[in-house]
Amino acid sequence: MKKQHYAKMNLFKEIQLAQKQLAAVIVPTPLLENLSLSKHYNAVVILKREDLQAGCSFKIRGVYNKINSLSITEKERGIVCASDGNHAQGVAYCCELLKIMGKIYLPKNTSKQKLEQIQKFGKEYIKIILTGDYFEEAYSIALGDASIHRKAFIHPFDDLKVIAGQATAGLEILEEYQNPIDYVFVPLEGSGLAAGISSAFKMLSPNTKIIGVTTQENPSLEITNENDPSFDAPKSYLNNASIKKQDDLTSNICKENLDDVIKISEGKICSTILKLANNKDTNIEHEGVLSIAALDFYADKIKGKNVVCIINGGLKNIEKEAEIKERSLLYDGLVHYFMIQSPQRSEILKDFISNILGPDDEITHFQFVQKENYETQSVFIRLETKEPNNIEAIKTKMQAKEFQFQNLNDRNDLFSSNINLENILWEEKQDNTASSYV
Repeated sequence: MKKQHYAKMNLFKEIQLAQKQLAAVIVPTPLLENLSLSKHYNAVVILKREDLQAGCSFKIRGVYNKINSLSITEKERGIVCASDGNHAQGVAYCCELLKIMGKIYLPKNTSKQKLEQIQKFGKEYIKIILTGDYFEEAYSIALGDASIHRKAFIHPFDDLKVIAGQATAGLEILEEYQNPIDYVFVPLEGSGLAAGISSAFKMLSPNTKIIGVTTQENPSLEITNENDPSFDAPKSYLNNASIKKQDDLTSNICKENLDDVIKISEGKICSTILKLANNKDTNIEHEGVLSIAALDFYADKIKGKNVVCIINGGLKNIEKEAEIKERSLLYDGLVHYFMIQSPQRSEILKDFISNILGPDDEITHFQFVQKENYETQSVFIRLETKEPNNIEAIKTKMQAKEFQFQNLNDRNDLFSSNINLENILWEEKQDNTASSYV
């Protein structure tokens, strides 16, 4: 117990030291009540706007604190990092600020927009290397480079100096807001921020409940729920909040400090983005809204409470805006994709519109996939409904008209550029064949 207490005190001293180191580098980010969210949840909802931080993210806090702690020799050798998110921007920003050479390893599928922004931050002080299809591959290669050339590796989260630097956001909250804080919702982007902020609050405001928020695709839930079965996360097409490598330092701190972890679906994230944009409250990227999206899951518990949401930022991916809107409509039950098999007939589209759809429903995509035989045909359609409940009436009418259908909304490959509709038909046939033998 004494050893554990010493470790906590040591980390808190590191946090206090980091705040002094960062004082001349960063400006404390705004802590602002969002009146529309406060009214909606009947609570005081305050946003810590880390999306307005230098480098557009809290990442600069940890990165600068780590790099600035290096020896003169280490700084002269240069640094190495791997990233698929905001960490690269923070490293690039600090390399230019401290005039230190840095190599940044990124997955090959990193968007051109993000590459340009990273280069803009780092200028001539960084070299970007694209390698590997996923973060884990780029991470492994970057570690090898750092080891071979004896360069300091700047970890995105699992480092005492990085955690301490990111924790300074928590100190700012406690120094500025004088009333008791009941809940803090913090995104689990690697979990360094959560480890740092929770450590600061446990020392200075132990009654505050710290809630970690992550995406459903992120296995970091394992840091607090050991009974949750591990799984291979499907590739996410929207977010970078799911760095899959779980290391000891941040994991152990979060296991001890976090009161809960909430997993948010991509559809819910996208729906939250659009609602915030439509209300003109804030305009931030997907992983930045995780903490706000989590409020719905705690709506009853936070009534009458003081709540802080940590808002991260970064680079909005313009290329994904259409997909974000589509995922939001899917989550809200206003869009449905179907693979339909029906008796062979002419004017099937006209028949579908006249006899299946309601007055407020619309077919926006209609595609013949293949003819099964002379009796049946298969069609891929996209439906838009005005109300989520409309889809039940549509399904009932399809059954009455002898349409066999498969709802594709939950398929992981629905947004894949190489989705194969004939493969979907084949899978459905296999399922039907298997079920016929049960």
